[in-house]
Amino acid sequence: MSTANLFDLSHTLAKPLLENFTYPWEALPLIREFILGLGETLSPDEYECRDGNVWIARSAKLYPNIYIAGPTIIGPDTEVRPGAFIRGSALIGAGCVVGNSTEIKNAILFDGAQAPHYNYIGDSILGYKAHTGAGAITSNLKQDHSNVSIRTEDERFETGLRKFGAILGDGAEVGCGSVLNPGTVVGRKARIYPLSMVRGFVPGFSIYKRAGEIAGIRES
Repeated sequence: MSTANLFDLSHTLAKPLLENFTYPWEALPLIREFILGLGETLSPDEYECRDGNVWIARSAKLYPNIYIAGPTIIGPDTEVRPGAFIRGSALIGAGCVVGNSTEIKNAILFDGAQAPHYNYIGDSILGYKAHTGAGAITSNLKQDHSNVSIRTEDERFETGLRKFGAILGDGAEVGCGSVLNPGTVVGRKARIYPLSMVRGFVPGFSIYKRAGEIAGIRES
């Protein structure tokens, strides 16, 4: 579940933040301040600054009827589609898709990440070319509002965070209608079946079918 095992940091402007931490969720409380500092360093030839702390790449495509609160950075060639609600503290990389009626808050999307249809991405990190199917959400708050822990087969990690959605490694695929419960970590190129309810750690290069049933991906 380490940062090094989940991500290739060359695919995000958040590299200087994430490389400081063994586990990526440790960076979640610092996203806002990191964006504010990073935004000031962006080239005005490549990025337009709006409303003081919203930086949008000039090659990004923004459709009508969207809302973007700061601090937010939207990278080159990214699409933000109608009805998107970006609530701030969002670092969205190059070539991403933020889809219709998708809500993003306190999150990092690596280059090429996609949340294209009716998604909620809160207090979460989506790795390089990670993808969430229609209606998939990252639930970021437990019903009893207690701190989030992460369970594996052998260990329990206490994150100390009250709000923590999910971490998706590079190339992870989440099926339509799935719910990633607070503190879910999905490894590189892992796949989540549609309509799944996921909790804990899903190893990389595996397929999550249901609780207790995870299969390896066969190499072609």
